[in-house]
Amino acid sequence: GRAVPHDERALEPEARRRAHEWMREVYERLEEREALFETISGTPVRPLYTEDDRAGADSEAQIGYPGEFPFTRGVYPSMYRGRLWTMRQFAGFGTAEETNERFHYLLDHGQTGLSTAFDMPTLMGLDSSHGRSRGEVGVEGVAIDTLDDMLDLFRGIPLDQVTTSMTINAPAAILLAFYVCVGEEQGVSPDRLGGTIQTDILKEYIAQKEWCFPIEPAMRLVGDMVEWSTEHMPRWHPISISGYHIREAGSTAQQELAFTLKDGFTYVEQAIERGLDVDEFAPRLSFFFNAHIDFFEEIAKYRAARRIWAKEMRDTYGARNEASMRMRFHTQTAGVSLTAQQPLVNIVRTTIEALAGVLGGTQSLHTNSYDEALALPTEEAVRIALRTQQVIAHESGVTNTIDPLGGSWFIETLTDEMERAAYEYFARIDELGGMVEAIKQNFPQREIADASFRYQSEVDAKRRIVVGVNEYLQSGEDEIPILRIDPELERKQTGRLEATKARRDSAEVERTLGELKSAAATDANLMPRFIECARARASEGEMVEALQAVFGRYTEQPVF
Repeated sequence: GRAVPHDERALEPEARRRAHEWMREVYERLEEREALFETISGTPVRPLYTEDDRAGADSEAQIGYPGEFPFTRGVYPSMYRGRLWTMRQFAGFGTAEETNERFHYLLDHGQTGLSTAFDMPTLMGLDSSHGRSRGEVGVEGVAIDTLDDMLDLFRGIPLDQVTTSMTINAPAAILLAFYVCVGEEQGVSPDRLGGTIQTDILKEYIAQKEWCFPIEPAMRLVGDMVEWSTEHMPRWHPISISGYHIREAGSTAQQELAFTLKDGFTYVEQAIERGLDVDEFAPRLSFFFNAHIDFFEEIAKYRAARRIWAKEMRDTYGARNEASMRMRFHTQTAGVSLTAQQPLVNIVRTTIEALAGVLGGTQSLHTNSYDEALALPTEEAVRIALRTQQVIAHESGVTNTIDPLGGSWFIETLTDEMERAAYEYFARIDELGGMVEAIKQNFPQREIADASFRYQSEVDAKRRIVVGVNEYLQSGEDEIPILRIDPELERKQTGRLEATKARRDSAEVERTLGELKSAAATDANLMPRFIECARARASEGEMVEALQAVFGRYTEQPVF
């Protein structure tokens, strides 16, 4: 390490003594206001942090430099001085045509990547005509039943020039097959398609609860996608390991960090077991984190995540390529923090959360719209959400230097504590037999339920203030204009599905679905079969039902 000058060494004990003296002689004689001095996750926060809080820490090894192992200060040497994060607003509602219009609107207003939200039936692997889809078609995202819908969704958008993120998990392989076929129609081969599909099935069983199959065959589909993408789609990220939904379900920051990383390590282990070299697939794994309202805790969470991932990928999984150790992640501001009361105040919340994502070193960012606690966002709300990112990027000055909070005694101490908490969870999960077994035993589900109950109890008791909800209330609020989805869209979408089924070659559909089912009974990679089914215009629901005949269905054991 660096030689420490004699006078600097002499100052260290004096500085430590002075800090203790200040606490004892000055601060402890003062009165504190009545407040909860802890993070939103329950970590106690001391009144002052000094170098004494990191006494004995190896800053060179733990913090280092941007773009260098362990990447605590950022995954690229120049960070935002070289290139700003991708401003990727989530969009999707109604039918493919409506969402296509919103995509073009966002691109025209300066968005630099597309992010697709699918409706609940699509997420659950159900066709729009299914009885369980009634009332949900196109409500929370775009309805996609067949390749024809996917072609309409990306009409006029050159897939070799725009990167696309798709938030879908249980039927992700089917939607990826649709996307590959859209590329074919545009003359864009799979190796030129860039983007991310979420595919994080473990967090579905933990938090979001959208599944089609039991855990083991669902994990098999993830492996098929990783393997196929490694061979055919070098620009594609086949999994976005997602803590976002874990946090939205009520977890603490520490639980979001630990469960997300453990999910990621489980996918890495699966791919290695399939015979893939870690450095072939790991560089294209990406992450998706929540940006909650507790500013400093969130920044520490991102820094700890990078450090843990780098160390484990190198030391546990034998990665040699730095790209395998470099955790790149997308961030979305916390939907769960938005309030239906005084919704314009959500602009302030989203700004704080977005700033935390930027100061934490995110690679892409979605900012929630102020009206999302009420309905899908209006165009005005979406525009303000995007402008929030642009003001941070171009006016705030925070992009002028790299990791501006690095070296803060508070931030570095929080980062260390976050890392320590994650490793404690890793040990508990390993004792249960790994993440899949822990999920089957409801361990992460129970931990999240307990954390959610604790937080809500604090809000109910007014120990934790939420502006406009339990304090600073306002009567007679002005009504906010909200986006309403026309119920007629459901009839329109089911009509589109019926029209596709009437046009297609039924014998070809039956043949491809039969081959999908036969392949599912073997250990063959199913991606080529999905692509064939997609070309034949088999629907998502038909493919899911074909697989359920082989794999069965999943029933959750509830946590109380």
